[in-house]
Amino acid sequence: MVVEVNVEGLEEYKKIIQEHKGKVIFAQFSGSTDSEGKNWCPDCVAADPVIKKCLSSAPADAVFIHCGVGDRTFWKDQSNGFRTDPDLKLKSVPTLMVVGKPQRLQEEQCANEELVKMMFTDED
Repeated sequence: MVVEVNVEGLEEYKKIIQEHKGKVIFAQFSGSTDSEGKNWCPDCVAADPVIKKCLSSAPADAVFIHCGVGDRTFWKDQSNGFRTDPDLKLKSVPTLMVVGKPQRLQEEQCANEELVKMMFTDED
C-alpha cells in the first residue's frame, strides 16, 4: 500500500525524502490550507480529488508526499525555496512529480485523470 505523508514547507519535504531514500517517491506541491482547511489555490482544489483517486494506480511500495508550499503571498515570492531549490525549480502549483525524475504535471494537468494515472504507472 502506498505510504502517504503530508508535510508543510521545504524543510519537512526534504526530511521525508531522506527518510524514504531508495523508494519510488511521488510529490504533490499544493497551496497550503488556512485554519478552516480552505486552499487558496483553485487549481489545487480541482487536482486533489483526481490525484487521490489515481493514487491506487501507483506501485504498492511507493511513497506519496503532499507538500504545502505556504500561503499565496509566500508562493508568489519568486525567491522562495520551492522556486529556487535546484532539485525542484517549481514554476506553479499544483505540481505533481516523480522525485529524481524529469516527469512532472503542472496546474490543470494535475486534474486530468489520464495524465495523473500515467504518471503513477509509468515505469521509466
